[in-house]
Amino acid sequence: MDPSDGGDPAPGAGNPRAHLEAAGTTDNATATVAIAKVGQIDTTSAAPAAPITRRLASLLCAAAPMLLIASVATRLAWTYLAPNGANFVDLHVYLGGAGAIDHRGSLYSYTYADQTPDFPLPFTYPPFAAVVFYPLHLLPFGLVAFLWQIATIAALYGAIRISQRLMGATADPDGRSHRAAMSWTAITIWIEPLRSTFDYGQINVLLMVAVLWAAYTTRWWLSGLLVGVASGIKLTPAIAGIYLLGVRRFGAAMTSAVVFLATVGISVLVVGDQARYYFTNLLGDAHRVGPIATSFNQSWRGGISRILGHDAGFGPLVLAAIIVTAVVAILAWRALDSSDRLGKLLVIELFGLLFSPISWTHHWVWLVPLMIWAIHGPLRQRRGAPIVGWGWLALTIIGVPWLLSFAQPTIWQLGRPWYLAWAGLVYIVAAVATLIWIAAAGRRTAGSDEPTSRQSAEQAASTPG
Repeated sequence: MDPSDGGDPAPGAGNPRAHLEAAGTTDNATATVAIAKVGQIDTTSAAPAAPITRRLASLLCAAAPMLLIASVATRLAWTYLAPNGANFVDLHVYLGGAGAIDHRGSLYSYTYADQTPDFPLPFTYPPFAAVVFYPLHLLPFGLVAFLWQIATIAALYGAIRISQRLMGATADPDGRSHRAAMSWTAITIWIEPLRSTFDYGQINVLLMVAVLWAAYTTRWWLSGLLVGVASGIKLTPAIAGIYLLGVRRFGAAMTSAVVFLATVGISVLVVGDQARYYFTNLLGDAHRVGPIATSFNQSWRGGISRILGHDAGFGPLVLAAIIVTAVVAILAWRALDSSDRLGKLLVIELFGLLFSPISWTHHWVWLVPLMIWAIHGPLRQRRGAPIVGWGWLALTIIGVPWLLSFAQPTIWQLGRPWYLAWAGLVYIVAAVATLIWIAAAGRRTAGSDEPTSRQSAEQAASTPG
């Protein structure tokens, strides 16, 4: 047996004299010819050709830095050169609300209407967000807007890198995982959740990277600090507290609650009665946040309200949908291996997006780590994984809710033609289907002899495609 095939070498292997003595009757000329023939083997042609997908992935990996530079340059050109580039309306609200701190009692009466006369935008975040944004309102808005875009791109790259590390891609001597992250950053800049994030100057990517970091680090105090501060700025990251409890990181969960309460206390000291007003009167008022029925609201409440033609609130149909989703999410959570921290976090985040009364498309930035996990994670070899990963990428590149927004009567009108109403369930149905797939695929993996392959997931996380 050839040693290269993994077998033990025969006696005298590697010793030409032993072979000739054993042959005995072998003619020297014949042996010379045989040796000459062996010497003429072309080992390069004997190697199997790399699959076309692997060659394309290698090409993408090599071109990743230039692809990222081109993508970022195009994004900035679109912002500043296109007729309808970014309007930064949400960033205007952040800074305007922060400036309202100087006028006591006016934080939640502030509105921004310069570019949205049909819907003056109020400050809807917790008062601690105004405290955090306050230093920024002292700078020229153009400078803040530019730096905000750069910070969002950096945070997107950071979120992808942390997602890779959560899947086990730590050792990277040849820089492949860095290049894979560059490729993903260059591509996902153009999916709908990121497009709206850049256009409005939203903060969701920055909050997402904080939650991912909290899931990655083993320091309980840092995890709690990150989740608590992020929740103090915007309430949506608080859903990560369920993740911390689910993975039995009770110290981190308790710390996040204490830090959040500390942000409330700081807000009371800085803005006084406006903090009390927010947590007693405004908390839970979805109508103040925006139009429930617009196609950009991809939550169960928004989707069912569009079908019924009126705000369904948290009525029987919405509650039933949330309960069913919670059951599916629990099954998906239980089906995943305990080492799959990213998968478990994504289950919680998907449930949070469907549960929330309003989940704008820019809240769905969590689809970026979801796509990476489906394509490169431990379940990537299960049937349907490519459909989940690449399907979400295609869906968000097209931007179905964005296309539907051109056909809806107005952002305020709840009733609409049935085909527009049902088409508005696109992210909702896809998210529930994803949870069902996780529950089924994870259970099949757990019940088979096939390894969940942390090592192969490390290699996959370092590959662009």
